[in-house]
Amino acid sequence: MSTNDISRRHFLRAAGLTGTALFVGLYFPANAKEPKVATAGAVGASGIELNAWVHIDTDGKVTIFSHRAEMGQGAYQSVPQIVAEELEVDVDAIDIRFAPGDRQKYGNQVTGGSSTIRGSYKNLLKLGATAREMLITAAATKWNVAASDCYAESGHVVHRLSGKKFHYGELAEAASKLEAPKNVVLKKRADYKLIGKPLKRQDTPLKTNGSAIFGLDFRLSGMLYAVVERNPRLRGKLKNFDATAALKVPGVKKVFNIQTGVFQTFRDGVAIVADSTWAAMQGRKALSIEWDDTGFDHVSTADIYRQQNDLVQNQEGLSARKQGDPDAILATATQKLDVTYQTPYQSHSAMEPLNCVAWYQSDKLEIWGPIQAPEWVQDFLCPQFKLPREKVIINMTFLGGGFGRKAFMDYPHEASLISKEMGLPVMVVWSREDDMTQGPYRAGITYRCQGAITDGKLTALKFKAAGQNIYHWMGMPKDRANGSISEGFLAPYYKSIANVSFWDVPFEIPIPNVWWRSVYASTNGFAYESFLDELAHLAGKDPLDFRRQYLNDDRCQKLIDKMEEVSGWKARKSGDGFGAAITECFGTTVGHVVKVSRNADGKVRINHVWAVMDCGWYVNPDIIHAQVEGCVLMALGAATKHEITFKDGLVEQRNFYNYIMPRINDMPKVEVHVMENDSDAGGVGEPGLPPFAPALTAAIFDLTGKRIRKLPFDITAV
Repeated sequence: MSTNDISRRHFLRAAGLTGTALFVGLYFPANAKEPKVATAGAVGASGIELNAWVHIDTDGKVTIFSHRAEMGQGAYQSVPQIVAEELEVDVDAIDIRFAPGDRQKYGNQVTGGSSTIRGSYKNLLKLGATAREMLITAAATKWNVAASDCYAESGHVVHRLSGKKFHYGELAEAASKLEAPKNVVLKKRADYKLIGKPLKRQDTPLKTNGSAIFGLDFRLSGMLYAVVERNPRLRGKLKNFDATAALKVPGVKKVFNIQTGVFQTFRDGVAIVADSTWAAMQGRKALSIEWDDTGFDHVSTADIYRQQNDLVQNQEGLSARKQGDPDAILATATQKLDVTYQTPYQSHSAMEPLNCVAWYQSDKLEIWGPIQAPEWVQDFLCPQFKLPREKVIINMTFLGGGFGRKAFMDYPHEASLISKEMGLPVMVVWSREDDMTQGPYRAGITYRCQGAITDGKLTALKFKAAGQNIYHWMGMPKDRANGSISEGFLAPYYKSIANVSFWDVPFEIPIPNVWWRSVYASTNGFAYESFLDELAHLAGKDPLDFRRQYLNDDRCQKLIDKMEEVSGWKARKSGDGFGAAITECFGTTVGHVVKVSRNADGKVRINHVWAVMDCGWYVNPDIIHAQVEGCVLMALGAATKHEITFKDGLVEQRNFYNYIMPRINDMPKVEVHVMENDSDAGGVGEPGLPPFAPALTAAIFDLTGKRIRKLPFDITAV
């Protein structure tokens, strides 16, 4: 729907909601930096579209349309918890629905960068408060009393003197006819009843009783199922295939070749379409296929890291950030370090494999599935199918994990191509082997870190990194440095260390890479924080005292205080290894302290992890705890259990039998502490990951005297 043909009645009918109700939303006036709040009735005639709708029906039911995906990070709970606080309703009384992809209407809908709450909480608070004040005004008018004599509570408006009350449903129609107040007063944090409280998540019952609809649960009448046999090397081409045996498999309908977009290139594959996923998979096994993989390098893991190491040792690369003159200091320093660190390629391996339903119908294309970035999918599919944006409709389901992989466009493109060929709705399903062998991956990176200590003080830092650049794959000019090379490095360091530089040494191979939980901070954090730990020992300083000296910022100082307090850092004993690391990403600073010791059999074990998070304003501490614990487990796997390796251009790992995941008995005790302050909200879903690996390896050094500079490593062999 375009801006000109949307109407309040049309929207309500499409959403399955009644028209006699209060509908409040946000819109951006021309050239405005801040959104305005209005009712649907007030703007419907002008063609303006509202986002983040709050709908209150005549029965008092509250519905919110969430513009972001729910992939386990807790948005399904946090968004209504924010609105309910200012609206004065019980969270359980709110029904939340996923909004369709529509950048014009909802703005940025990419669920990534831990941005859902930090990017929208102020507007959501304003929405709830505006609806509340309109309901109070409607009640005061009915009673013929001053609005100041009324208050809202538990879905009702109450008259203070008489105790009379109306429930919101009784006021919805009258309130819908009012003009939204231009300025509303928001609560102080001290007055919150819901925000900051560990309320139970609304999606948990849905996910345990089976009523939550994930991508693999979605069905359309007459839908077919497809799998794709893809070239195992990205740039390889299809030479020929024989579908004779595949077409004899009962249920197989058609076999044909397709080309799926992977950033700026296309991957050859053969689609097998059937009346069930099982039949499609059996048809795939029967397919005879021959690939042409000539004309490009078939890389192996050892070659990758050898090339990267040569680059960081011998090339300066592109300047990503520089202050002062680190080279001059390093040239004359007598006390300095020059070491390299290496991080591996990683698969996302979300528990729900990739899947998508598409229905191409000549003049429109509709998608249903676990999608993190609906507008990016629209951006890609519109030109591919020569359709206007309003004719490419993206519907989000629940996601069984995403970690950045489900913000990519290849699997919706596959489903769309196959649906167009078949003239019917089609679900494409990836196997675990597809997911693990096709990528895209988190790129492995080699870092060269140089630093100088002069008179006990850190006087210069120089970092060089060679690894694949996601943004080059996305089309960014290749003579531009990767600005994310400094991601994870705390801003206060720039104020206290005069000479700092970051260099991006371009490195390209035909392996697709993409975002992975906490993106570049997940690898940068290991290199930079491990290096700071080494510099602290070179300077003869306690590692946390060393960081405190250069993190001259009130929030950082309090975070370090908390790390020391909860972990007993100052009272640590011999026989135990303690390590610490502090990183920042997506507006949030997190410090980890890890304690290790040796078992009776002499093997290193992780005893305890203390995580201290400063995310500023936050919603639900239970969700924060869950996300940090999940980050620790994911970081543990990436540091000590699994990696993606290549031989002759092919991925060696295929499933969890050789891409080993941590087991429940590997999970250490994790203690999470959330700092309290009034700063703006930061992210929660990703920032808890980067500090773990450097804190762990620092603890192992403290216990054993061995430095670990390459991930992953076998903790049982240290």
